[in-house]
Amino acid sequence: MSHARKNVRSLARAALGATALAALLAMSAGATTAAAKTLAKVNGVEITDEDLKLALEDLGPAIPRQLEGKARESYVLDFLIDEQLVVQQAQADKLAETPDFAKKLAYLRDKALMETLLGNVAQKAATEAAIKQAYDEAAKNQKPETEYHAHHILVQSEDEAKAALKRVKGGEDFGKVATELSKDPGAKGGDLGWFTKDRMVPEFGEAAAKMEPGQISEPVKTQFGWHIIKLDEKRPKVFPPLDQVKDQVARYVVQKAQSELVMKLRDGAKIERADQPAEGSPGAKPAEPEKKK
Repeated sequence: MSHARKNVRSLARAALGATALAALLAMSAGATTAAAKTLAKVNGVEITDEDLKLALEDLGPAIPRQLEGKARESYVLDFLIDEQLVVQQAQADKLAETPDFAKKLAYLRDKALMETLLGNVAQKAATEAAIKQAYDEAAKNQKPETEYHAHHILVQSEDEAKAALKRVKGGEDFGKVATELSKDPGAKGGDLGWFTKDRMVPEFGEAAAKMEPGQISEPVKTQFGWHIIKLDEKRPKVFPPLDQVKDQVARYVVQKAQSELVMKLRDGAKIERADQPAEGSPGAKPAEPEKKK
């Protein structure tokens, strides 16, 4: 069995989504539309470009990232062929007539309906105007903040920190000493890049905030050890331009719209849960008194 075929097998085990089910049912019935293009046949059952499109959307992150274009489509077509072979065997075994299959089908049908409705909400919500409005509100509400660019040397003891400080104050290059002594593997040459005060542990952030560019701190103790900090620069934090964060803002707009819909539906529904006492029962939480206006 080839490596690609093994990957298809792995993909098949993961593909239980509602969209994949829709493609599976369409293929099981041999259903095609007039515009659909046949890409393969498995014992006479057609797999179309529409089936491929559904599978590509459903499988998404499960498909290896390095595959693009035709290679990606070929990979998923292999999956659909394998899927159809398994489907046909399942039909021959009359698994579609079992109670377990009926329950799973009902669950996946509900899931597909939910995803379709939420997808419609997402399409309507993520307009250019809504994205721009959300971005402008976030930019307006950002509190003024300072960003710091610093290097540091991290060692285990105060004595080691004092020895490192003596070297850099004696004229040795800070980055060179950091490379030799620092226990922070993520900071090459001790470089921490740009950060805001709240991104660092309190002791480190407080120390950096009190410094001026070019200054070197006395030893600072944190939960990680002892630091010598060199502040290189500081600047007001600039809100990123919309084109850099547009995808993040769009996700926020979509999630907000979907969440608001679900909360509205909850507010208008009668929901009874077996794991929670009903209102008015001995174990129920007493209703809060109405506040006087």
